[in-house]
Amino acid sequence: MNIRKLIASLWIDVVSLIVISIVFVVPFIFIFLTAAKPRTEAAMFEFTWPSQFQLLENIKEVVEFGDGRIFLAFANSIFITVASVTLIVLLAALVAFVLQRRRDRVASAVSSIMLAGLIIPPAVVPTIFVLQEIGLYRTLWGMIMVQVAYTMPFAILVFRTFMASIPGEIDEAAIIDGASPMQMFFYVILPLLRPAIITVIVVSSVGIYNDFTGPLYFLPGSQNVTVQVTLFSYISQFTSQWNLLFANVVLITIPPLIMFMFFQRQIVAGMTAGAIKG
Repeated sequence: MNIRKLIASLWIDVVSLIVISIVFVVPFIFIFLTAAKPRTEAAMFEFTWPSQFQLLENIKEVVEFGDGRIFLAFANSIFITVASVTLIVLLAALVAFVLQRRRDRVASAVSSIMLAGLIIPPAVVPTIFVLQEIGLYRTLWGMIMVQVAYTMPFAILVFRTFMASIPGEIDEAAIIDGASPMQMFFYVILPLLRPAIITVIVVSSVGIYNDFTGPLYFLPGSQNVTVQVTLFSYISQFTSQWNLLFANVVLITIPPLIMFMFFQRQIVAGMTAGAIKG
């Protein structure tokens, strides 16, 4: 009986490994091989080894394109991601704390409005009009405000779910000890939210860094280019440099890959704790 269970679990592991390889590993290998091919071979979109392995040459050409345009794109994307995630964590944690602790109609109405952002699709044209009126259209800070608005509902949901496991007696004890509401939140509640904070940081960072449509609509201009928008540089109406495009993809994948390598344990711990306590 134990042997049957062992064989069954082994088959499940093998099937899972095959599915993961097909979904994640195979596309990455295809991107890597295409990025290393000459221009004519890359245009064929064949899963073959390049006749001339010129990955470094293609990456060098991408780096030199537009007088180092990729470095400006990296700087803009990293700035937007870091600033947006910082505001998202602080604001979403504060809002979730208030909504979780209050039990009145106002909190219910605000909660419904915030969570509606998970269902209602973004309105591009009205958002552009609002950014133009307040003078933030075509600016990095305007893009940051858009990213914060789009990601806040998800972050509030994560924080509120996790915060439900924190007993209210902790708040009362902090108040009795003389702490103000802000001191209670930042010194007592916020440290307890570390697993949820890690989850929000990881998910939000990946989504904001990889966002393509947001900068395309709300951040036009050569000086406002982000890493995802640089993919447009190698596609035209009549001809496309697919080898350089895929080499660009390899480059812009490096920062998320480095983050995953250094924070792998924290990412897994944060998502596991959030799932258990939510």
